[in-house]
Amino acid sequence: MTTTLITGANKGLGFETARRLVAAGHSVYVGSRDPGRGRRAAEELGARLLVLDVTDDASVAAAARTVEADGGLDVLVNNAGVEGRGEANGIVGAADTTADTLRDLFETNVFGVVRVTHAFLPLLRRSTAPVVVNVSSGLASLGGMSDPASPGHFYPGIAYPASKTAVNMITVQYAKAFPELRVNAVEPGFTATDLNGNTGVQSVQQGAEIIVRMARVGRDGPTGRYVDAQGSLPW
Repeated sequence: MTTTLITGANKGLGFETARRLVAAGHSVYVGSRDPGRGRRAAEELGARLLVLDVTDDASVAAAARTVEADGGLDVLVNNAGVEGRGEANGIVGAADTTADTLRDLFETNVFGVVRVTHAFLPLLRRSTAPVVVNVSSGLASLGGMSDPASPGHFYPGIAYPASKTAVNMITVQYAKAFPELRVNAVEPGFTATDLNGNTGVQSVQQGAEIIVRMARVGRDGPTGRYVDAQGSLPW
């Protein structure tokens, strides 16, 4: 059986991805920093709770020890993320962006991805078909953001796109360093979740499609790619 860990899986895209992978026969760990919410989600899904705060070294290390003791890991979905909205739930624009604005988002969206991947890499490398899926964003595309015809071109924030662009680079470098792994970045689309105040234009079922697809790639599947449900995206 394929064993899968999804960070930030107690709600939104992570929860729906977990639901779909459980249905596909995976043994799924619901990664959640809130034990209560995580337990409820895991019970509803028929999955296992893994208390995991991606911003905390000790929490991640303890989670890795738990998974190792349980038998190992085949698939890691780095889904946990934050967008960083202001007091009025608006996006922090360029004029108001400070180093602290970026630091807060990077702690979860970038450092969290590296922290979790580093901790679970030894377990993944023991798998016969290891997979890493990094949940990115269309706003990570330098080509798209600099193109006035692109839907994300007029997004005013700096911190969130910058953090997801960093995730894309992390994906490329891990894919090159570990060719036995399938490591890809995915753009789920503008999905209605708590991350964006439920302003997205598609459902979590639609958004989870590409995450689930890339979590199920085989040993000869793509690696080092940046994709959405329609195919490859410009870096």
